Amino acid sequence: MKSNNYLAAFAAFLGLTLTSVAAVADEHPFTEGPVVNVSAIRTDYGKFDDYMKYLDKTWKATQETAKKAGYITGYKVITVEPRGENDPDIYLVVYYKNWAALDDATAKGDAITKQVEGSLAAANQGAVDRGKMRRILGSWTGQELDLK
Repeated sequence: MKSNNYLAAFAAFLGLTLTSVAAVADEHPFTEGPVVNVSAIRTDYGKFDDYMKYLDKTWKATQETAKKAGYITGYKVITVEPRGENDPDIYLVVYYKNWAALDDATAKGDAITKQVEGSLAAANQGAVDRGKMRRILGSWTGQELDLK
């Protein structure tokens, strides 16, 4: 008889626990969407077209390779009118399925870099060359919250 009471108590506890977990999940007025990384870029005077050529060739090839590998879901280049000399004129936007997609980002990035640019040394030299065309003003990573 005691075992039936213990079994009933355990079943009631388990039922309440699962109900409360479901209730907590239902309380949020949103679902978690994709993760987005945005880099703010300011091109140097007279270098906008040169930088856009790099984006159209190497950066785009890198993003397309990452997309085909399933590492990212999409990307965009957005140009804006800067308000001052230290404001970006380009935003580079990259979309990821979720936060887990960023796991092992260095290894994934290195493999894609080698595929697109030939070697990490070549990519590093490219970064030095791009430094003569633009400044990276910063970046942020966040997650979209889709309202229910």
